[in-house]
Amino acid sequence: MSDNRIILSGMQPTGRLHLGNYEGALKNWVALQDEFEMYACIVDWHALTSDFKDTSELPERIRQMAIDYLAAGLDPERTAIFVQSHVKEHAELHLLFSMIIPVPWLERVPSYKDKATELGLDSYGFLGYPLLQAADILIYRAGWVPVGKDQLPHIELTREVARRFNTLYGDVFPEPQAKLTHFPAVPGLDGRKMSKSYENEISLSHSEDETRKRLKRMFTDPQKLRKGDPGRPEICPVYALQTIYNPGHETEIAPPCRTGALGCVDCKMTLADKLNDTLRPIRRRRTELEGDPATVEQALTVGADRARARASATMVKVRKAMHLGT
Repeated sequence: MSDNRIILSGMQPTGRLHLGNYEGALKNWVALQDEFEMYACIVDWHALTSDFKDTSELPERIRQMAIDYLAAGLDPERTAIFVQSHVKEHAELHLLFSMIIPVPWLERVPSYKDKATELGLDSYGFLGYPLLQAADILIYRAGWVPVGKDQLPHIELTREVARRFNTLYGDVFPEPQAKLTHFPAVPGLDGRKMSKSYENEISLSHSEDETRKRLKRMFTDPQKLRKGDPGRPEICPVYALQTIYNPGHETEIAPPCRTGALGCVDCKMTLADKLNDTLRPIRRRRTELEGDPATVEQALTVGADRARARASATMVKVRKAMHLGT
């Protein structure tokens, strides 16, 4: 019934991706496509749960995210890269699920109350966000969903939705497994989690000079005010990035930081060199794709066709099980 070689994942179209997006998801997707059949979705309907007042920038944000997907190494011949709203079966399955899932199931999702209070959201669509996410996954009868621990409640809800449908109408959906991914914490320039909303990000699209400028103002150990002061690399956001991008951090950075022999400016410039070296191939490919919109559009068209074929096959099974359209 399920295909354990199939993986579904996606991101909201926030536009140009930053290091947190890359290390937390995209880099892992690129590796997984060698082993699995990947469906990588740009979930524009999900974006409307909070950004519904002004959608004028949505097309460009989708385009920029697609460019980053491709530049980072997702291969449209191996991975179906597509926009959620281009595959209408997502919406149909979400509608059918909404008829059979109790409201309290949605209200108990941990992120619901927190985000409802934080963002002041009270729409039906926001309440149903986890159910649309379940439809995104189950429409492909995916065996795996790569997530971090914070997303486990959403995967468990998806499994519960599958069980309820199967109990009512017969076995149609698998119960997908969470593919827990370990990824490093990526601090932003101010030490908080890297996020566009904090304006503390380093984007994949930033130039090498811009990357250097941003790293120059990155927070460090507050007790290390000048070269010669002993540092504490274990609490320093700059060192946290060194552990990701500098293979020699344990011998080249940590010891002289602790003794004070290494100043923060020199540490940041070393990091800038390592980070720019890592991102250079992605940025080169990104520049090529910016000048070749037809390639980006073709990748999304081909991806949507592949996604639609599998989603349509699932909906044939769903309609038959529910005695709809017969």
